[in-house]
Amino acid sequence: MWLSDLKVVLPDQTLERGSVLIEDGIIVDIIEGAAPVAVPSLSGLTLIPGLIDLHGDMLERDVQPRPSARFPTEIGLLELDKRLAGAGITTAYAAISFAWRGNDLRSQESATEMIETLNRLNDDTLVDMYVHARFEVTNPATGPILSDLLEKNLIQLVSIMDHTPGQGQYSDVDRYLNFMHKWLGVDIASLGTSKEEIMEKMKTNIMEQAEAPRDWDVVRDVIAVALKHNVPVASHDDDTLQKVQEQDEMGVSISEFPVSKEAAQAAKDNGMWVIMGAPNAYRGQSTSNNLSAMDAINDGLVDILATDYYPAALLHTAFKLNRDGVMPLHDSLKLVSTNAADAMNLTDRGRIEKGYSADLVLVHENTRFPQVRGTIRQGQPIYWDSHLADVSDLSSLFRLEGEKQANH
Repeated sequence: MWLSDLKVVLPDQTLERGSVLIEDGIIVDIIEGAAPVAVPSLSGLTLIPGLIDLHGDMLERDVQPRPSARFPTEIGLLELDKRLAGAGITTAYAAISFAWRGNDLRSQESATEMIETLNRLNDDTLVDMYVHARFEVTNPATGPILSDLLEKNLIQLVSIMDHTPGQGQYSDVDRYLNFMHKWLGVDIASLGTSKEEIMEKMKTNIMEQAEAPRDWDVVRDVIAVALKHNVPVASHDDDTLQKVQEQDEMGVSISEFPVSKEAAQAAKDNGMWVIMGAPNAYRGQSTSNNLSAMDAINDGLVDILATDYYPAALLHTAFKLNRDGVMPLHDSLKLVSTNAADAMNLTDRGRIEKGYSADLVLVHENTRFPQVRGTIRQGQPIYWDSHLADVSDLSSLFRLEGEKQANH
């Protein structure tokens, strides 16, 4: 199958007019100009690597879109899968949390069920789906459960987190209270009749959370099991040099969403991959008033961008960085493909290069915002919109590959 006569973004340059040959799901040739055979022209489109997301919180929201409104995990996963494919994402790590403040969605039983379901359905999804297990250090009872799931090869990324208010992401307690009310559905008014009473009760709860046990031996045991199975480990919301150094000494290789420039710089100095949120970068600010991903990118402190809570942000941020003159497109796309693959030791994807998996996205740039017109995973279309249907007959575009297989 040839994808012919379109802009092709390679690892270190962009071909303004090139073609890519795919056989058996692998990129086997890349040439300048149109394909040497008669296939539909895709002029006006840009070919980029399939996007790779290491941290997306959307599955939990698709399973429980409102407090107490729970849907089967299978429905949430398969509906999210279609949305990811339409956003140009071909590899996704679904972030699944364990026992955060007693929320039933994030109970140990619920999280385990979601992990098992995702692994069971992975062969049926459009996108290559992996598990990113989020381990709250204030809940050491999760340790043995995570270790068991790691031994069963059901987890592909672990993050070590501490969401205790008063530090990390929620160093500003007032912002934390606002988050609890607006996003998690906590009825702040039910806690008291006056602002002073509400604040007093909330701060009492915060102190109880801050004093919750943190068994670092359990954390080290989980990290050891993960590393034994070649599963990378990330720290989360690093805010100090000391915290980064402690995580590095335990074997953590990724710092995701550092909340201060000091922490991001320390992670880089320690050879860790630094992940920031693509929505943060696109908007130019953090929703928690922490480190701006855009500032961190300008300072050379960001290796990878993640969807966090908005799948479309990967594509739009990569093109915005190029459009705003921050970096060439082939470099901005590394933040959402190549570097993520390298951080996760995925040696078969993340770039348009001979021998790599044909995980590709066809993008229309001739609008104010880039639009995904088609997504291909391992040489097979998983999303195809009406624009591409008008440009080319899908069956004819993939005809050569089908005929070659038939002849064999």
